[in-house]
Amino acid sequence: MTSIDVQDLTKEYGTRRAVDHLTFRVRPGRVTGFLGPNGAGKSTTMRLVLGLDHPTSGSATVGGHAYAGMREPLRQVGALLDAQAAQGSRTGRDHLRVLATSNRIPDRRVDEVLEETGLASVARRRVRTYSLGMRQRLGIAAALLGDPAVVMLDEPSNGLDPEGIVWIRTLLRRLADEGRTVLVSSHLMNETASFADHLVVLGRGRLLADTPMREFIDARVRPTVRVRTQDPAALRSALARHGHDVVEHPDGHWTVTDARVDDIGRLTSAAGVPILELAPDEGTLEQAYLDLTANQTEFTAQPQEA
Repeated sequence: MTSIDVQDLTKEYGTRRAVDHLTFRVRPGRVTGFLGPNGAGKSTTMRLVLGLDHPTSGSATVGGHAYAGMREPLRQVGALLDAQAAQGSRTGRDHLRVLATSNRIPDRRVDEVLEETGLASVARRRVRTYSLGMRQRLGIAAALLGDPAVVMLDEPSNGLDPEGIVWIRTLLRRLADEGRTVLVSSHLMNETASFADHLVVLGRGRLLADTPMREFIDARVRPTVRVRTQDPAALRSALARHGHDVVEHPDGHWTVTDARVDDIGRLTSAAGVPILELAPDEGTLEQAYLDLTANQTEFTAQPQEA
């Protein structure tokens, strides 16, 4: 099994500590979302894993080995850090062929990943003519080129249209289901929630969370129940008798905080309250993330006056 192991990793640039004694493991068979505010150290950590920077102390390995020591790294680790990295004067196909040749990957694999990423029809166009979304797909094609056990993607949805976003979700889930190790950095909370099983969250270079996504949300967002009724007075009275606070909303539904659907269902049924809607109003990843990182942001806009 091939995992990414970060152990007591520290990176300093002069007097600034970008990564601060960071320890976590990215395991195979699941998609791990890599989250944190701007300046949290996510990109630096990924660069350290890929040998593009050298740590001040600690280690970052893939399958127990340093990336820099791998003879044919694309066969073991596929990565997208910068979609603008491809040379603009080359065609998309030639860009991939150069990478394939340097890692002894057959040409037929180039055509396979071009097809898989939807670039086959533009493979002979120069990269400088590609849109941001097309460059993003080319970077993903390069990451998949060596059929690696480990895939690391930084903001893979950036520049993709709605069809592309659905495609990347499906791709990430497939890679994890095949037993690969998948690490995805993103600022899009709703998008991360659609594909991630596990989360690693950084703040100011330090580890804030390393936990399954659902546990991360449930630990930070109060459970809420959404209710709609024909008899608001009866609902309020029944809930008040059991110590529940209820909030009415302009569209006619009510919310009960710190409550579960089963409990509210039994309570309203016993009280004979007519119910039109009863559903969990589950907390979101965005709510939980903002709660955790509220004091960890390096760049914060001032609230606007009304």
